Amino acid sequence: MKLRRFSRIAVVALAFGTVLAAGGCGKKDDAKPGENGETITLRILENDTAKEKGYLDELLKAFNEAYKDKGIQAVDANMEEYSNLAENGPYGYGPDVLYQANDKIMTYAEDKHIMAIDVEKLDCYKTTPKEAFEAFNIVHDGKTYTCGVPVNVQEPMLFYREDNLPSDWKEKWDDNKNDVPDFFENWNDLYAYSKQLRDSDDSPNRDKKFGFMSSFNNLYLNAEFLFSYGGYVFGTDKDGSYNSKDIGFGKGDSAKGISGLIQFATLMNEGCIDDTITTGRYEKIANGTFFAAVSTPDTYALFVEKLALKYEDEGLSKDEALKKAQDNIKMIELPGLMPKDGDLTKNADDMSDSDFVKTVVMGGVNGYGISSYTKHRDACIEFVNFATSYDMISKRTQMLGIAPTRSDVASENGGVADKIFTSLKEGRIMLMPSIKAVDQIWSPVQTLMGDLAKDAFRKDGEKKYTDIASIQTALDKASQNVYDAIYTLAG
Repeated sequence: MKLRRFSRIAVVALAFGTVLAAGGCGKKDDAKPGENGETITLRILENDTAKEKGYLDELLKAFNEAYKDKGIQAVDANMEEYSNLAENGPYGYGPDVLYQANDKIMTYAEDKHIMAIDVEKLDCYKTTPKEAFEAFNIVHDGKTYTCGVPVNVQEPMLFYREDNLPSDWKEKWDDNKNDVPDFFENWNDLYAYSKQLRDSDDSPNRDKKFGFMSSFNNLYLNAEFLFSYGGYVFGTDKDGSYNSKDIGFGKGDSAKGISGLIQFATLMNEGCIDDTITTGRYEKIANGTFFAAVSTPDTYALFVEKLALKYEDEGLSKDEALKKAQDNIKMIELPGLMPKDGDLTKNADDMSDSDFVKTVVMGGVNGYGISSYTKHRDACIEFVNFATSYDMISKRTQMLGIAPTRSDVASENGGVADKIFTSLKEGRIMLMPSIKAVDQIWSPVQTLMGDLAKDAFRKDGEKKYTDIASIQTALDKASQNVYDAIYTLAG
């Protein structure tokens, strides 16, 4: 791995006031690494998956070996994944470098907790699509600053076991003969196949055969039931900036999409109301209880791990089990077509192209940001440059199964990232808004989505969302609650 001379890559201070000075403890380096025999220590906050699968240890070990003679070392910040930089940073307890989704990093950047970076001097700049960097852009006084360095692109993906595909899928589930199961192409067939599995479940408690499974209280993983029908988070002004007064969860035909969510909930268990399906999806895919589950690319390794353990229990060696699990765990984009009227129960064979709308999902870009409170800005840049190098992003991809934003790594590790960026360019992925106000959307909207899913399990006479009008009213109320949280209750 090629090392650069320390401090070659400079940090650009945000124009709206000197960020470091405003941060209190983030003053400029008084001494360069190695002077007076001192060693700079950087605290790195990574996500839980990277820690659990050992990637963070690999990254720290590689960085510390490369920089052992340069007076810099990096350590685990030993903080929770979503530790609040705004609360901890000013008191010196926050990390120097943090890995987060674009919406979280830019929320911090909006309040000057994250500093801007001259990304054009990073090794990854030329191999990373501009769309990925744009997710970390902030505009002030007509100037655009970039406050994060992309690592991987995210969108909800469908995970399944290839060896659990029905043996007759080519005969019964490939009407267009394109060698792709129909239930991976449109939601009506996914509903139909899920219903077939439920109807064939003859276990005592009818809890052994499920089709598509998702925790509907998670907006990020299930926004397609809104966005595919014209809903959105925030509108935009003429200059392209987000308008947080324009809240669009109930816009367009979103209520029709939600009716489809409720229909799908009837084929699940009550785990779709809360986080039960999310926490159990790895094991349930491995043991065959779930046919397919929704998750993000960076959880691929967790699905493989659970399936490998199952194969080991069946008698395979550790290496054989891992190889078989990697062969069988598949990760694909969600079906690309949803019914225009929201009715998933219709037979797809009786529908034409005009009866469908394109699926639009919520997406995001994960990457590194640098705390404006750090005392070691240049050293942080060195770390970020190292962590986003070809070697480390390649290792991260191999260990965690991410969809890397570096095109050179993506081309050598499969086409998932290319597919995701194609979907992004074609408008099939709506990125999480990179503004502070996005913090206020999760609680009211996710609470509502869980309650909407719960309607599938309420007794007749107790159901709350019996028609499109009642769903529309609930969505409009949720949008109002988001508005109130941003503008009325905040201050």
